[in-house]
Amino acid sequence: MDLITPTTTLAIFFSLIMSIIKPARPNNHKDMKHTLMLMFMLSMIPLNTLLNYNNELTMTISPLILTQTENINISILLDTLSLMFIPMALFITWSITEFSIWYMSSDPNISKFIKYLTTFLITMIIIITANNVYLLFIGWEGVGIMSFLLIGWWNSRSNANTAALQAIIYNRVGDVGLIFTITWSLTFSSANFQELLIQYELPNITPTIGLMAAAVGKSAQFSLHPWLPAAMEGPTPVSALLHSSTMVMAGVFLLIRLYPILHNNNTMKLTCLILGAVTTMFAATAAITQHDIKKIIALSTTSQLGLMMTMLGLNQPTLAFLHMTIHSFFKALLFLCSGSFIHNLNNEQDLRMMGNLINTMPMTSSSVIIASLSLMGMPFLSGFYSKDTMIETMMSSHMNTWALTITLIATALSASYSMQIILFVLTGPPRTNPVYHKETKNTIYPLMRLTLMSIFIGYMTKLSTLQPTTTMTMPLVTKLMALLMMTLGIILSKDLFSISLPMPPKKSQTINLFFNQLAFFNIPHRAVSFKTLKSAQQVSTELMDLWTLENYGPKGLSKSLTHLILLSTQQKNMIKNYMTTFTFTLLILLILTST
Repeated sequence: MDLITPTTTLAIFFSLIMSIIKPARPNNHKDMKHTLMLMFMLSMIPLNTLLNYNNELTMTISPLILTQTENINISILLDTLSLMFIPMALFITWSITEFSIWYMSSDPNISKFIKYLTTFLITMIIIITANNVYLLFIGWEGVGIMSFLLIGWWNSRSNANTAALQAIIYNRVGDVGLIFTITWSLTFSSANFQELLIQYELPNITPTIGLMAAAVGKSAQFSLHPWLPAAMEGPTPVSALLHSSTMVMAGVFLLIRLYPILHNNNTMKLTCLILGAVTTMFAATAAITQHDIKKIIALSTTSQLGLMMTMLGLNQPTLAFLHMTIHSFFKALLFLCSGSFIHNLNNEQDLRMMGNLINTMPMTSSSVIIASLSLMGMPFLSGFYSKDTMIETMMSSHMNTWALTITLIATALSASYSMQIILFVLTGPPRTNPVYHKETKNTIYPLMRLTLMSIFIGYMTKLSTLQPTTTMTMPLVTKLMALLMMTLGIILSKDLFSISLPMPPKKSQTINLFFNQLAFFNIPHRAVSFKTLKSAQQVSTELMDLWTLENYGPKGLSKSLTHLILLSTQQKNMIKNYMTTFTFTLLILLILTST
């Protein structure tokens, strides 16, 4: 039984690599869809073994590089986190790849695009199965490079190039933190995770700061968040994969994997709690002010990542992982539905220009309704099982009244913007001329699969993983608080919908503009760059030209000659003295020459 898990995992990994490196054929991208489907079915075998026996395996090969202090080798860890994440990532990538075949059909490089998506998946699998810091770093940099290539896929557009650069630069800020932690672990501990995590009894602030910086950059937490909405310049399948099972999940996954390092460090847990709560609230508020459907869904991802970070701050890494897994399905579904709408409306992304699509695209409309309700936390859809549990966990904690209040407000706002998507896109008269695309099987099948998982994955997870626990009692109002806030958000969205529809031509209010511009976006992108340019201009012109060059150039030279001029100037208007001096000098000169 112990051989099944490593064998199937290696088979999945090498099959994906072989599908990438084999030479391109006309229908090569269609073969990838079948490969991913087969790999997903294969990945269910180790998951079944895990659920039955709850075992954990480590595979290590002989050292590749031998040094005096550390042996560098390839080591893979197969535990609950990795064996649950792999099938989820394969299932979502399978659905996104099938959707991409339709969405990118007019692109001449579609085979290359599908290979890039699969490479993106492989680098994420390396992160989740890595058992030492070397493999982790390879996967970490791999997802960064692939995100750069995929976000800038349409590189003839300047916005796409800017967004790709923005993503890689913001992540580089976080990568400094990861490199810092890796250096610390190699110096004071070990490269292997088992040996590294044994030392968690002694809390150390040094590696946790690096881990936090890495997670903030990769998972787009507040202060390093502007790259995530900007990444919407890439093709919609890229956005779906980026936000559901790769890239942005890597930061939170890193903290979950190495959580024992944070476990006894109350300062870092408090930082996680505050940062997560602020990110959740801010991203939800910013999503309310946006009108681009993809940016709203992107900010929704940031908000949910903040919720996962809050759970890490409350010492609940398993709950954060549960929400990460469940959230991936309905977030991928939301992006694919938005891609279908955008394609149908001739690349129109503004919500206010959509309408009445429930009649022209009934299957996609049904999927987006289910995905939005699941995101809100509607009872008995999959999002309810993680979101409701997280809010109940926050209520039973003693340290977070402030964070709980912010999270409840963010819950209402998330219900509001999700309902706004439904109202704007599906109801009312058509507000633009659609280019009717028939809902083909390439569109419907991936959406149907993800819709079914958005309905049932929460219930299946509850049945398979939650053991009988002590019944927790709480007042009815407390128990229903998440549902009440969701209802409040839906009511609010109806009012916002009525206000937004006439679209009066007026200047945005300051607070609206503040969130619409993503607030902190202005500081690194505009304020800092403007101040830097201004100060550089002042240094180069005023300091260098007007002061340094003047004082040490002509003025400096004239000042250095002033004393000599004063010494040599005897013009006192005393003509008798001048004549006497001249006569005596002339006589002395004649005497000296005659002798």
